[in-house]
Amino acid sequence: MCGLGGGLALAVPLADLIKGNTTVKLEGFRNPFGSWVDTDRDLLVLGSDVGGGNTDVIFTLRVENGKTQITQVPRDTYIDSARFGPIKANALFAYGGIEAVKEELSERLGRPIGHHIRVNLSAIRRMGDVLGGVEVDVPKRMYYVDNSQGLTIDLQPGLQTLKGRDLEGFLRWRHDENADIGRIERQQLVLAAVFRKLIRPDNLMRLPTLLTAAGEDVKTDLGPMEIGGLITAMASTQLSTERLGGRPFDRNGISYWEADWPSTASTSPEPADNGRYRFLF
Repeated sequence: MCGLGGGLALAVPLADLIKGNTTVKLEGFRNPFGSWVDTDRDLLVLGSDVGGGNTDVIFTLRVENGKTQITQVPRDTYIDSARFGPIKANALFAYGGIEAVKEELSERLGRPIGHHIRVNLSAIRRMGDVLGGVEVDVPKRMYYVDNSQGLTIDLQPGLQTLKGRDLEGFLRWRHDENADIGRIERQQLVLAAVFRKLIRPDNLMRLPTLLTAAGEDVKTDLGPMEIGGLITAMASTQLSTERLGGRPFDRNGISYWEADWPSTASTSPEPADNGRYRFLF
């Protein structure tokens, strides 16, 4: 971590930081870890609830041509897997581990997936605290209690800085008519806010502290130099987030999301199992 922190220090105008100027322009931002950035393969990011085997946050990340592109995969996305049969995307990790998720999503997204980061959402509390909170416009009153998970969500609408359990609750809320799609939209808000904060030079300098705060709740096959390369590369890009389009449907009493995968988005999805799909709209 010391090496990572020292390298990041070299990546920003040190004199400005010493003077307390934390709004340094990033046009001349130099990435001392540039050779560690993999632009040929996507990065897989998975998030799970406390103690959960399913990964209810799923997205890929690519840094390319001045853009950080995030593609979100709804947790209920239908996967007709040759290995596991019909399954929801969020259960792939529990059935076959990281490699199964990479294999299934790479095939359908049409791009190879290389490295991965798996985050337990409890880490969001600690990382949010280190960042000083994240400014989010809460769209509605949110109240929910789940004693089995030790979860209480109690948020009022309006622009506010969320940290700790409030930030985690905002990410996990899905108890309205929009269910998982609404949660993905809230994830987009938080991702954009975290991105704006993370690429600030003062927060780049605190990257080792952020990783330490995450502790065992973040598991990755990226080394410190690769993480440094990824974050500093992202600092000079524009963020773009999208979720896979599609529609909900019911199959044998189970609700799924029929995704418009990039390789098939131009064609209408074909019903499976002799038309036993029942689309909900």
